[in-house]
Amino acid sequence: MKNKIVLILLLIASILQAQDQKQNYSFSLQQAIAHALEHNYSIINANRDIDAAKQKKWETTATGLPQISAGLDYQKNFEIQKVVFAGNEIPLGTNHSMNGHANLSQLIFDGSYIVALQASKTYLKYFENAKQKTNVEIKEMVVNAYGNVLLAEESVAILEKNKATLSKTLFDTQETFKNGLIEEENVEQLQITLSSIESNLNNTKRLLDIANKMLKFTLGIDINDNLTLTDKLDNLSVSNLDVAFSQNGFVVADNINYQMAVNFREQRTLELKLQRSKALPSLSANVNFGYNAYNDQFAFFQKDQKWLNYSNLGMNLNVPIFSSFGRHAKTQQAKIALEQAKTQLTQTEQQLKLEYEKAKSEYEFSIEEYATSKTNLNLADRIEKKQQIKFKEGLSSSFDFSEAQRQLYTAQQNYLQSMVNIINKKTALEKIINKN
Repeated sequence: MKNKIVLILLLIASILQAQDQKQNYSFSLQQAIAHALEHNYSIINANRDIDAAKQKKWETTATGLPQISAGLDYQKNFEIQKVVFAGNEIPLGTNHSMNGHANLSQLIFDGSYIVALQASKTYLKYFENAKQKTNVEIKEMVVNAYGNVLLAEESVAILEKNKATLSKTLFDTQETFKNGLIEEENVEQLQITLSSIESNLNNTKRLLDIANKMLKFTLGIDINDNLTLTDKLDNLSVSNLDVAFSQNGFVVADNINYQMAVNFREQRTLELKLQRSKALPSLSANVNFGYNAYNDQFAFFQKDQKWLNYSNLGMNLNVPIFSSFGRHAKTQQAKIALEQAKTQLTQTEQQLKLEYEKAKSEYEFSIEEYATSKTNLNLADRIEKKQQIKFKEGLSSSFDFSEAQRQLYTAQQNYLQSMVNIINKKTALEKIINKN
């Protein structure tokens, strides 16, 4: 029995300790974006891609800089080769030999190296652009996820309020029915509506939990940590109401997708230059020096060991003459790839212009939809209240009252969704025009 008590206490202690280890976060939308741009998993790896690209750039640069190598070779002859001269066997070597050597090589000219240096800069630029694109996408993801949490929180609050109001109405109606003043159908109709609200409330609470975890994941924090959002949905929607913003125009060159398409064209241009450079001669030089030692005993590190030095200078000139048109075929392939990249750039430009018009239209519509849904909510609220009074006074049927309630609940959700739409659609437009 004592052991069970101890185990229970240890379990409780471990649970409490685990709860204490949870971190607490409190973010406004802008704070959430700033946190994600530093801690999101994709952002972290995008930074690593840039670091790796910088190392790759230096690797390419280093191939044209002096290269030094050194080595020490040792050979033990178990049986020395011999030749016969004048009836005598003469050994060709010694039992032990050692060679210490060093080599210095330097590339003097190679067209491929010059192009490779240019390509390494473009290679780095590609990952810098990819990082910027990741930033833009993560910002949009945070805005959407943040808005979904606020939407779910507001929905839960409204559903709980509707549930409380309807529960009281149902109670009053049941009392009236007990006194025989109304038909049972009126009670049943309200019970159906209340059951629907309870079901929606439970589902929305589950969605709120999922939305919270999705936001935490996007922020790059543990999904079990505590997160509090300090911005409110209505404040965010009002701050994003800016009709003039959609009239600022669109510069395609500012869009990161266009910049990446330009980068892709530059890569294909350099690939064509690379193929052409392979028809140029290359020149390199190398210097070798070293020491040889021979002995029938392993005594190379003794003072009386004799070492024989040597050195030489070499030049290597390689002139491509004829490749059976293999180089020509590769050059033509590079030309075709470049033309494809140019076409892709034009396609990207036209597609972005179309996406801008679409995003602009959707943002402007979200503003109109917000105003309409706000008006409709006020109307639906007044209609529901009038029907409630008529229902209590026996001047309206339960069907009319339930219909007014459903209309109100729909208007409430439409209004909440319209606020989220304003935030999301403006963010989508900002993404197209590359506004920070």
